[in-house]
Amino acid sequence: MLDKLYLLAALPLLAAATVVPRNGGASAFAGATTTFAWPPPNVTATIPDANFPDATAIDAFGPTPTGDEPAAIATAPVLAPVNDVFPLSRPDTADHKGSKFDVLHQWGNLSPMFSVDADTFGLPHSSPLVPEGCGLTQVHLLHRHGARYPTSSSAPSALAAKVHNATAGKGFTASGPLAFLNEWTYKLGAEILTPFGRSQLYNLGVGFRVRYGELLKGFTDLPVWRTTSEERMIDSALQFAAGFFGVQWYQGDYHQLVEIEASGYNSTLAPYDQCANANNNISSLGGVQSNKWAAIYTKPTIKRLQKLIKGNLTLTSADIIGMQQACAYETVALGSSSFCSLFTEEEWEQYEYYNDLSFWYGNGPGNPAVAAQGVGWVQELLSRLTQKRITTFETSVNSTIVSSNITFPLNQPIFVDATHDTIISAIVTAMNFTNFDVNGALPTDHIPKNRQWIVTHISPFGANLVGQVLSCPASDTPTHIRFILNDGVLPLTGIKGCKADKNGLCAIDTFIKGMQARVDEIDYQYDCFANYTLPNVPILDGRYPPALRRNVTA
Repeated sequence: MLDKLYLLAALPLLAAATVVPRNGGASAFAGATTTFAWPPPNVTATIPDANFPDATAIDAFGPTPTGDEPAAIATAPVLAPVNDVFPLSRPDTADHKGSKFDVLHQWGNLSPMFSVDADTFGLPHSSPLVPEGCGLTQVHLLHRHGARYPTSSSAPSALAAKVHNATAGKGFTASGPLAFLNEWTYKLGAEILTPFGRSQLYNLGVGFRVRYGELLKGFTDLPVWRTTSEERMIDSALQFAAGFFGVQWYQGDYHQLVEIEASGYNSTLAPYDQCANANNNISSLGGVQSNKWAAIYTKPTIKRLQKLIKGNLTLTSADIIGMQQACAYETVALGSSSFCSLFTEEEWEQYEYYNDLSFWYGNGPGNPAVAAQGVGWVQELLSRLTQKRITTFETSVNSTIVSSNITFPLNQPIFVDATHDTIISAIVTAMNFTNFDVNGALPTDHIPKNRQWIVTHISPFGANLVGQVLSCPASDTPTHIRFILNDGVLPLTGIKGCKADKNGLCAIDTFIKGMQARVDEIDYQYDCFANYTLPNVPILDGRYPPALRRNVTA
């Protein structure tokens, strides 16, 4: 493996636009892809332009004193939840029940992040607010990027191609609530943030400054925060910084470290590229298991919607998944989608479970190569908590980065790392938050009652996992730690030595010892590189069962 990094310091927020090639405009055929590019074609611009001097050149700002730093996480009587999705419309359902049911909360990893209820993870009396009598000494933020366009070869793009091909043959005619399909065109880009996705990370930065800004007073040097090299990751990190520091952050408020996200480069924020079993039939288990459920739940939906189509278009289970994903992607990209109201509340709940199965068996506790993918970041967390450098490199940890105090400082009051949905789910698996597997492996033929593993609550767009290092009672010496996922406090009882606590607290020395024990039991080399078949026993902690390893050749 190659250990390499990019270090960006004080980059300007405004960069030259990347112009996407145009395809000649909208097609008259349903399902055709339409695109738009900005700036307009043939526009050339010099930035900066002497005709348009920036504000620093004009230098007429007026008074600029700032107030004291906020610390709402420790001072507010009640914490304002994240629940606003402006400017997105809130979709209706096919059955129009008029209940409090929210379609936006049924999309799994495609849902916008919202504050989960206090009892979501089993601690109904907890709050993200610092517990009474405690003080905050340090915070660790791991966040996902904002809402994006679909990845390449997505289900909605496959649906569009199928619809478009149908028009090239004998054609079809859709009626009723599906009539929009006759003129529907595919308007989604690929991979990069949508405008709403940009706002999510900007707002996260603003919110984090309001909650934790007081900790800036503990810095003796500029912060170093990390992201990876994909465009949506860079943009998310910059939007977060703009929200946290203001749009003038590039004048020197922090350093942005960019880890290369590609095969051959170690990164704990994109560890799947370094784990062979994250890119083969082991990783495909999530798709296999979720498709078993899709084949069951989509049958009545296909029957109902097929009645609305005459001609050369026959719906399949994959098409229903494509339509439900199109609802999510079009909403976070275009503000609304006609696909959303095609489905009932029950069908949306079934789709949510489809995503839960995909993540449980592909990127969560039910896959034997997942804890190994998350363990590198856990090692870095322990390094930061103990202020001791990592010296053994057998996981996805980048030795070049973590060996330097310039690129991996250990004494920051605020740490910020940007990553992906599948890595957040891998990290909570590696950390052994056992509340998620309390009811065992997820079945593929029905939705179980009282399940804890719900991807909408774990890895939505803009998801964030926050580690609060606390002193209880308040002092300058850290005594406790706890973790908060999308504003829901997580119980730490799956970590050796950590006892049940209504506020999710664990003594920090106990946590460090227990988490080190968890790291030691994760066999990265074996789980990522051994040539094994999936065991015929349930996996609940993201590892290949140790008792069965003797029968497998590495």
